[in-house]
Amino acid sequence: MSFRIEEKILVEKNQTIDFKKLYHRMSLKRLYDSRIIKSLYFENTNSEMYKDSVEGCLPRKKIRVRNYPNSKIKKFFLEKKISSVEGRFKEKREIDELKFKKLIKYGYHDNDYGICKPLIYVEYLRHYYLINNTRLTHDENIKYYRYKNKMIKNEEKEIFEIKTNYKADLNELYLMFPMNRTRFSKYCNAYEKFFN
Repeated sequence: MSFRIEEKILVEKNQTIDFKKLYHRMSLKRLYDSRIIKSLYFENTNSEMYKDSVEGCLPRKKIRVRNYPNSKIKKFFLEKKISSVEGRFKEKREIDELKFKKLIKYGYHDNDYGICKPLIYVEYLRHYYLINNTRLTHDENIKYYRYKNKMIKNEEKEIFEIKTNYKADLNELYLMFPMNRTRFSKYCNAYEKFFN
């Protein structure tokens, strides 16, 4: 189990170029090739994962199956994003397409949330960077899909996320990234667009 710091910065689409220029001056390095990410989020009948996230309850989690649609090799990953008193971490394991189809049909049983069924797809283009040993990702073209009726909503903003080891110097991080942080969940934002 590896705890990490994850901080999000929301940027208006028309400000993204200025934001990237700032970090190119700080020796921004491309870490990986950009790729499309598609995640199917699961939820129980009482929407408890959404409610726990909005209320900031600890511990809490989100359950999803992630894949990379443009990849030549079709792979699926069952992931749990867990927030606890000690910090945040992710559990991840690869599953085959048959297992994915079974999860869609029968749902996923979680010890805390019970039976969870597929609810919302989140899809976006992610760019990966490195600045002074700190990972920075940039998510754009974010789209939300209802699982059952394929209704689509677009996200108006783009997201930059700082990801580093939980032992990192927070003061140094704030000097490197002086923008306002925010709590933001793509899943919760999608949920609100469809159900609120």
